[in-house]
Amino acid sequence: MDQSFNFLAVEISVWLLPILIAVTFHEAAHGFVAHLLGDDTAWRLGRVTFNPFKHIDPFGTIILPALLLLARSPFLFGYAKPVPVNFNALRHPRRDMILVAAAGPAMNVLLAILSAAAFHLLDYAPDFVARFAADNLENALVLNIVLAVFNLLPIPPLDGGRIIVGVLPTALGKPLSRLEPYGLLVLIGLLIVLPLLGEQFGVNLDFISQIITRSASTIIGLILHLTANG
Repeated sequence: MDQSFNFLAVEISVWLLPILIAVTFHEAAHGFVAHLLGDDTAWRLGRVTFNPFKHIDPFGTIILPALLLLARSPFLFGYAKPVPVNFNALRHPRRDMILVAAAGPAMNVLLAILSAAAFHLLDYAPDFVARFAADNLENALVLNIVLAVFNLLPIPPLDGGRIIVGVLPTALGKPLSRLEPYGLLVLIGLLIVLPLLGEQFGVNLDFISQIITRSASTIIGLILHLTANG
């Protein structure tokens, strides 16, 4: 019983720690860059912090990963409560909106690179520490890149959607921005409902997962090459 419990605790920890760090640093990066660019909304609300309890979202951090697991998704990911940003308070709202949105995925890519680089330190650690650390680092590498790629999908309110809204001419960006209140429903439909319907008709409609998986695999391979891990 104790051995089974210890094994389960280790298995949970090597996934829980990386995802908590990934989503916490992602949201803190949004708030920090917004603060630098003139909006102190997140700063005043205490959201520019590495305390995960300030960022955990019941659906995005717990329920969504569970739904993806039940739907046999080829990958798991989660997200935290979005950091509040008053884009009108930014010094250059259109340009700065893009920078604030890009800060989250950029932080995840940086965390992935640091995780890959840290593999070289495992040779100096005791075996039992090295095994635990290796599992955490491997999961951190994968989760951060999947989170970055997922958030760069061009669907508001994801970061990619906000970046596209900022890049597009106003005549095109405004209609796209109106999708933001329905973005979560669109994502659930694309990631969960559509693939399940496809299974019923014998058709593979899980194209979003394929895009994320292939893109993440390519980026992970590049990071491993750059950090001399492959």
